[in-house]
Amino acid sequence: MAKVSVIGAGSWGTALALLLNKNGHEVTVWSYQEEEVRELSEKREHVTKLPGVKIPEEIGFTADIKGAVQGKDVVVLAVPSIHVRSTARMISPYAIKDQKFVDVAKGIEEDTLMTLSQQIEEEIPQADVAVLSGPSHAEEVGRGLPTTVCIGARTEETARYLQELFMNEVFRVYISPDILGIELGGSLKNVIALAAGIADGMGYGDNTKAALITRGIAEISRLGVKMGGAAETFGGLAGIGDLIVTCASVHSRNRKAGYLMGQGKTMQEAMDEVQMVVEGVYSAKAAAKLGLKYGVSLPIIEEVNKVLFENKNPKDAVNELMLRGGKAEHTALPWQKN
Repeated sequence: MAKVSVIGAGSWGTALALLLNKNGHEVTVWSYQEEEVRELSEKREHVTKLPGVKIPEEIGFTADIKGAVQGKDVVVLAVPSIHVRSTARMISPYAIKDQKFVDVAKGIEEDTLMTLSQQIEEEIPQADVAVLSGPSHAEEVGRGLPTTVCIGARTEETARYLQELFMNEVFRVYISPDILGIELGGSLKNVIALAAGIADGMGYGDNTKAALITRGIAEISRLGVKMGGAAETFGGLAGIGDLIVTCASVHSRNRKAGYLMGQGKTMQEAMDEVQMVVEGVYSAKAAAKLGLKYGVSLPIIEEVNKVLFENKNPKDAVNELMLRGGKAEHTALPWQKN
């Protein structure tokens, strides 16, 4: 049995707390909101985020960050990506050398273009940082529906330890040394999911969505490999797997926000209606900047940015994508010589 703290009491943090409790670990969930701590402790249910899912009495809740970190074998960071750095900075005085931290959020910092694990390592240099990603909506994990994810870590020893910590009969875990690739796949797919949602909101069909998913993973892979990620990662759970579910699922906040924009709402109106952090909005600018920095063409991501931040009509954005000059799908494939 391990002592585990989950930092962040949203839907994903709560779902992982339930999973870890089921696996026999001692679990504490931290929230910065005293009222949320009281409500979860008393009702034993996250009424707004995971309605109908009961929280066992063994799971503790606290607003004391020091108590949530000290003496824990593993700390799971489940706060929204925009709060990862500030939360890691708050945690740092209480973290010990080689304490294991698992980031389960997805995003890229717009100003620095750093991934979340890089931010955590900068703020908590004594930590042993890993990441978890894959097709895993909290609404389904919280109900115990089967899924498969990938954990990335610096060493195989840490990866194997965390694999055993999380894995059970409904939550299968693979391991990988490609932390960068896993994080890029998880971050950039949210931007593509906004595009998929916009297409749905405009009434386009399954063909359109399949095209966006396929060309979206091509963009993500081009950039990810140029930055040092492994091509295999983008063809796996943290790449195409996570992209498919985020573009297609009714649980996807990114798809939902895009859908609302496709129906004519502004970005802010869509985010207000979703009532949760729409990670793709925060990653979109960073993704476009990374494309410029590494000289990689990202046409879908660029058009999403124009819709989000330049008030471009979504229909015009689709036309731009469709009317681009003709290209080969895979430039590395050879042609037969005459």
